[in-house]
Amino acid sequence: MSRKHCLALVLVTALGALANAQAALSREEAITNPITAVDSVAVTVSDADEAAKFYSNVLTFEKVADREVDGAEYEHLFGVFGARVRAVRMRLGEEYLELLQFLAPRGRPVPGDSRSNDRWFQHVAIVVSDMDVAYAKLRAFHVAHASSGPQRLPDWNPNAAGIRAFYFRDPDEHNLEVLEFPAGKGAARWHVHDGRTFLGIDHTAIVITDTAASLAYYRDTLGLRVVGTSENYGTEQEHLNNVFGAHLRITSLRASEGPGVEFLEYLSPRSGRSVPSDTQANDLWSWQIIMRAAHSQQVESSLRHSHIALVSSSTVHLSNDALNWHDALIARDPDGHTTLVTGGQTQRGATPLED
Repeated sequence: MSRKHCLALVLVTALGALANAQAALSREEAITNPITAVDSVAVTVSDADEAAKFYSNVLTFEKVADREVDGAEYEHLFGVFGARVRAVRMRLGEEYLELLQFLAPRGRPVPGDSRSNDRWFQHVAIVVSDMDVAYAKLRAFHVAHASSGPQRLPDWNPNAAGIRAFYFRDPDEHNLEVLEFPAGKGAARWHVHDGRTFLGIDHTAIVITDTAASLAYYRDTLGLRVVGTSENYGTEQEHLNNVFGAHLRITSLRASEGPGVEFLEYLSPRSGRSVPSDTQANDLWSWQIIMRAAHSQQVESSLRHSHIALVSSSTVHLSNDALNWHDALIARDPDGHTTLVTGGQTQRGATPLED
């Protein structure tokens, strides 16, 4: 073999080895950080038109998609036989909500006696540029209070000092929060207002039983990273949550993109109720945190290895993929909150629909 041919063979071999190494690194990265983004939060609603009107008129979300799906694939995904689902995608700033209406079969309403420390509690925190202006608008639309009024978290708590927050409810009794960050707290973009009052979604918060158990799911299995912790108590926290004696351990996590996930562990009172064991995806207290993954089937393997309960029969390939979820599955965290993991591409470039 000539010297020229030998050099060519060495080069081809080296390039092949480099490609294999890069592929192995990519696979390792996907296993280490399986979730690439928190795409959106899905809220189960009784009437998608009324819900979209509330989020548009009151909170200035824009409707960017309106789809309807049914069939065996979606039955296996949601674990609901005979499911026909209307999904309305809403955008505020850079973040998205999916309003899911189960046209069939209809689920149960949020329990009327729900409290903020019940473990089916979940909300999205909407950042506002001015709490007083936001609260005045919410009052003008006669929203139902969950807090007694806006609260300013005290200066003795360095991680939360100066944050103003208020809990309220949408027409289906889902909890929502408006949140104003003081200078030096929150992402830089929350301090660029452009004249808007409602800016975007900072995170979704869930009530949990045990922080360590939830970290084993969201951090160790799904690959989200912890970005902040706090311990909140006192009269301001009690009136925010409307829970007497509220003392919370709060842990914030994020993927590389999208809103965060926040744990609310009530150190006291410990009287919050568990998610009903017969909860289904069409029940109005059932939300999904929708997460994007490079390889959803690898995520399923990790979930099964960690003995995580699956709502879906397995990873479902959606051939009629109107929701752009592609290969998807739904799993339950240790407290029954659900996560929809999808291998589909992000829809962040969606354009608002014309009325």
